Amino acid sequence: MAIEQMIKEMARKVQDASNDLATLSTAAKNSVLSDVALLLMSEKEQIQKENQKDLTAGREQGLSAAMLDRLELSDKVFESMVDGVNEVIGLPDPVGRISDMSRRPSGITVGRMRIPLGVVAMIYESRPNVTIDAAVLCLKAGNGVVLRGGSEALHSNIALAAILQKALHANGINPDGVQVVDTTDRQAIEYLLQQEESIDLIIPRGGEGLIRFVSQNSRIPVLKHYKGVCHVYVDADADLEKATPIIMNSKTQRPGVCNALEGLLVHRDVASHYLPSLAEEFEKNGVTMIGCPATRSICPQAMAAKEEDWGTEWLSLNLCIKIVDSVEEAKEYISLYGSKHTETIVTENYTTAQDFLSSVDASAVMVNASTRFNDGGQLGLGTEIGISTTKLHSYGPMGLEELTTRKFVVYGTGQVRN
Repeated sequence: MAIEQMIKEMARKVQDASNDLATLSTAAKNSVLSDVALLLMSEKEQIQKENQKDLTAGREQGLSAAMLDRLELSDKVFESMVDGVNEVIGLPDPVGRISDMSRRPSGITVGRMRIPLGVVAMIYESRPNVTIDAAVLCLKAGNGVVLRGGSEALHSNIALAAILQKALHANGINPDGVQVVDTTDRQAIEYLLQQEESIDLIIPRGGEGLIRFVSQNSRIPVLKHYKGVCHVYVDADADLEKATPIIMNSKTQRPGVCNALEGLLVHRDVASHYLPSLAEEFEKNGVTMIGCPATRSICPQAMAAKEEDWGTEWLSLNLCIKIVDSVEEAKEYISLYGSKHTETIVTENYTTAQDFLSSVDASAVMVNASTRFNDGGQLGLGTEIGISTTKLHSYGPMGLEELTTRKFVVYGTGQVRN
């Protein structure tokens, strides 16, 4: 079958199945997810054999050690996947929830009901565990899901999708509600992005290149974030003993993730006596300082920042540092170079903190806390399908509720409009 026809047929099947998924009870959905957790463990050995095919091919292709690590479905990753499924089972089901009820002058009562989005297509790279994470969230929210993982994880993704379909079938539910694009041909993505009649939302996860390609070629709404350029601003009224662990955690805990620190802004009033001690911590932890002239006058070991360095998503232990004269200058810098992902202020001044919270535009704005907290699990969503830095229809980590929308419901007693 030609790729275009295959994708059309796949999208149509998911759309048909999504109508059934949308009306499932919470108990029925949780039963499917419980079977997914059991099947993951009972079929772990077979899935890992398929994963080994991907790992072997990846080594032959010269994938980096970091890429191979993300690709491997180790025992630890399996445990994490199962824990994630069980976590989603325990989350409240948003579907069918009615809120904001009010009686109108006509006598009708109006409310809003949470409903599934319909069909979600996930386009992602590398980590095959995303196949399970994304699918269980979509299923719990009553959505059909199309999964297109990276070509380097093809065997792993097909094996994991089979688990999901088997669990649906075992519960008497149409297994077409979960589909994996089982070709590595890049044209499949292009055709997938044209299925606006069957697919309601595209969520790309991966590098900036992938996300920009999806955004530029999709006829379907895309929920995305291009990159995570996160900042910490150390205010003149900061508690510097708080500032250091916040900065170090933000930068060094996992430097290669989207909520890691990439730019540090320090108020001039505290820079001269604070930066030298902070530089010692950076040196101990292998952080490379890239600073403005004022920073380098205090810490000559810092590399000179070039114009193109500001706003760079390093995804490494490089860190841009700039000394600013005010919170206003810090906010202007963030507006210019930030990516609307995560921004933190360290201050003991309540007025300054509130101003920062209200005027800085990012999916998460924090006071005296690490940027690493911008994560679905940490923010109380249980788990997430990704982080959106666009505002339609979601801003920040996307959990179960963000995989639904709301429709109006109206209760009447025979009213007609005059």
